[in-house]
Amino acid sequence: MTSQGADAVRECAEAAHAAAGGLAAAPAGTVDAALRGIADQLLAAAGPVLAANARDVRSARDGGLPAAMVDRLRLDADRLAGMAHQLRVLADVPHPQWRRPVRELPGARVEELRRPVGVVGANFEARPNVVVDVASQLLKSRNAGVLRTGSAAIGSAAALVDEVLAPALTAAGLDPAAVQLVRVPGRETARALVAQPDLVPLVILRGSGDSTRELTAEAARHGVRTLAHADGGGVLYLDSGADPDTALRLVEDSLDRLGVCNRLNLLLVAADRWDELVPDVLAVLDKIGVRASLPPHGHPLGLEWALQEGREATVTLAPVPAAAEAARLADSVTSGLAACIVTEDAAAAEAFLGAYTGTGAFWNVSTRLLDGFRLLGVPETGINVDRVPGPRGPVTFLDLHLRQFVVTPR
Repeated sequence: MTSQGADAVRECAEAAHAAAGGLAAAPAGTVDAALRGIADQLLAAAGPVLAANARDVRSARDGGLPAAMVDRLRLDADRLAGMAHQLRVLADVPHPQWRRPVRELPGARVEELRRPVGVVGANFEARPNVVVDVASQLLKSRNAGVLRTGSAAIGSAAALVDEVLAPALTAAGLDPAAVQLVRVPGRETARALVAQPDLVPLVILRGSGDSTRELTAEAARHGVRTLAHADGGGVLYLDSGADPDTALRLVEDSLDRLGVCNRLNLLLVAADRWDELVPDVLAVLDKIGVRASLPPHGHPLGLEWALQEGREATVTLAPVPAAAEAARLADSVTSGLAACIVTEDAAAAEAFLGAYTGTGAFWNVSTRLLDGFRLLGVPETGINVDRVPGPRGPVTFLDLHLRQFVVTPR
C-alpha cells in the first residue's frame, strides 16, 4: 500500500469522524432539509456535474472500458432528475423511532435505542449515482461517511461532492465534512479503507465478487465489519405452466440494462416446453442484441455475465425438469440474489417460492425489481446476499444503526 493512498484515506476518515457528532445530533427536519437541498442542487449544478462526467466517459471509452461499464458511468439530465426525485422521496420517509419501550421489570424500565454507527465507509464501482445514493442513506441515518469509487468515476464523484453535496449540507447548517471522498486513485485505497477500525468500523462493499471477497477478508483481519454486495445475477424459470407472452416480456424486461446485478443471467426452461419456447426466446435475445449460451456449456451454469468484460450481452439457457429443480439450481449455482418463476400454475409457483431460499423471490415479476428504490421506496447502499442473520436484500438507512438497551428506574 502506498503512503499517499493510506494517508488520503486516513485524512478522510479523521475529517468524517470529527463531523460525525454534529450529524448524529442533527434534528430530523435539518437532515430532511439537507436531502431536499441536495435534490435541488443536483439540478442547479447540472452543468459542471455533466461536464465532469463527460470527461470521465470520454476517458473510459478511450481506455477501452466495455460498453456496459460505460453505461454505469454515464450521467445525463434524465438520470440527474431521477436521482433528485429519489432524494425528495427519501426526505419524506419518516425517521425511525429512536427510542422505544421494550418491557417493564420490577422497579425498572427497559428501552431500546437506535444509535448511529458514527462513520461508515463505502467502496463501490465506477457509478457516480452511487455517490448520492450512499451519501443520502448515511445522512438519513445520521452517519458520516468515507466514499471510495473506481478511478474511472473520480472526476464525476468529485463534482457531485463539491458542487452538490457540500453546498447543500452547508446551506442546511450541517458540516460538509461529514461526507468525504477519497480522491487518490488506485486499489490500495480500498484496502486502506477497510483497515481503520478506530475511525471506520463498518464498510459497505460493492463491486465484482473476487475483489469484494478479498476486501471482506482484509477487513476481518483488522476487525472491521462489512456489508458486502459481491455477487448478483437474476434467474428466470419458464415453467410448464408459463404463458408465452408473459415469458417473452419478462425476458426482455429483465435485460433492459446489462451491467446491473439484478438483470437476467440464467434462464431455466421446463424441459417439456424447451422446444416450444426457446426459439421465441432466441428471437427476443437476437432483437435486443444479447447472445444465448446454450447447452453444452463451457462455463459454470451460474456464471455472472455482468462481470465478464466484453461478454456482458450474454444469457445462459438450460433445461430443467420442474419447479423444484429450478429452485434448487437457482440456490446452488448462483449467488442467491433473485429468482423468478413464470407460470400460471399456482401450485408450481408455491413449490418454487417455497423451495428457493435466495434474497428475492418473484412470481411473474422481473428480478429487476430487486432494487432499494423500486422495491422499498428508498435508495439503497447495496444488496446484501449473506445467508446469515443481519440486513439482507437492499440495505437502506434503516439498517445503519446500532442497538442499545437502556434500563432506568420506573
